Amino acid sequence: MAIYVTSDLHGYPFERFQKLLGSTGFGFDDTLYILGDVVDRGDDGVKYLCWLLVQNNVKLILGNHEDMLLRCSFAFEHIINNTLHLVDHEHREMISHWYMNGCAPTLTGFAKLLATNRDMVDDILEYLIGAPLYAQIKVGEREFFLTHGGLGDYEQGTEPSECSRMDLLWSRPNLNTSYHDTITTILGHTPTEYYGPEHKGKMLVTDTWIDIDTSAAYGGHPMLLRLDDMTPFYMTEEILAG
Repeated sequence: MAIYVTSDLHGYPFERFQKLLGSTGFGFDDTLYILGDVVDRGDDGVKYLCWLLVQNNVKLILGNHEDMLLRCSFAFEHIINNTLHLVDHEHREMISHWYMNGCAPTLTGFAKLLATNRDMVDDILEYLIGAPLYAQIKVGEREFFLTHGGLGDYEQGTEPSECSRMDLLWSRPNLNTSYHDTITTILGHTPTEYYGPEHKGKMLVTDTWIDIDTSAAYGGHPMLLRLDDMTPFYMTEEILAG
């Protein structure tokens, strides 16, 4: 009964991710937390959402890209009716912001799904509306706070769960950022290579937080971290060929 986390899959090829997950020995008694952003940039985001609907042991923490999806879900009716040109200025700005953040493959995926299984689209939106912004769990003797972005301007002595929605979805820690000293925060959102080329493709561990976004959105591969023994799992050529 192991606990795993991953983050920022961003439409990474679904079958490849399944190979990576299988390489860990992940089974029905284990639990996987995905720390947001399964959609956008890559082609398989909607495939992940359909998969999540039927997984009892895989839990999605909301990411900023799922949040943008929810805010722009009004566009789906316009996609069906080919009337996106009629959207008002405020909503056009929302869609434009989402487009700037790589939503085109997601909209394409939803357009196909709307044509074949509109009920599943409704199920996905309901699922995302109910997705939490964080999970606070204990594995062995260690406590973890799982969220997508970070804790913003965190003040020592406060609970991570007191952070705002904007902080949890959009903030990014600096290398000298310090969060709760007895609860390890695990996050994604910021590719580890942004902190220096020496971190590319690897998780970044600090005294109070761990970043597990290994740039699946930008040509890299996702990783998995098993919290029971803090073992990281990375994609290898052997896994890809398997």
